[in-house]
Amino acid sequence: MITRELICREARGWIGTPYLHQASIKGVGCDCLGLVRGVWLALYDVAPEVPPPYRADWAEAGGMETLRDAATRHLVPILLDEIGPGDVLLFRWRAHVPAKHLAIVTHADADDVRMVHAHDGASVCEVALSGWWRRHLAYAFSFPNILDQ
Repeated sequence: MITRELICREARGWIGTPYLHQASIKGVGCDCLGLVRGVWLALYDVAPEVPPPYRADWAEAGGMETLRDAATRHLVPILLDEIGPGDVLLFRWRAHVPAKHLAIVTHADADDVRMVHAHDGASVCEVALSGWWRRHLAYAFSFPNILDQ
């Protein structure tokens, strides 16, 4: 039984995991994709797909919305103004470049929205969806088959 509360609890369980490019092991290391893949695995007991090896600059080098396309294959697209706890956010750093950063919403109450994400050079943490983050928000998705949609 997958609920928004379960997703948030699992995402928060990754807090403190060191950043490690291309990894997805709770407590050992992960990047933003590894965090979302790890939460997915905990929820569904099977990985959605195995990503190919990727460099830190993969989005700029390829120019395609690879991460958005993968998210669309496995998650349910939602409107940006519909985000709620347990939803997955996808950010782009600059206009006209592909989105390349993921986070999971852990709290959404009026103007108080928080998310868990893995950030290069730090460990997984929970932060506010501040104005800076909101300006870079490109897409939002829900995990499939959530009971309390």
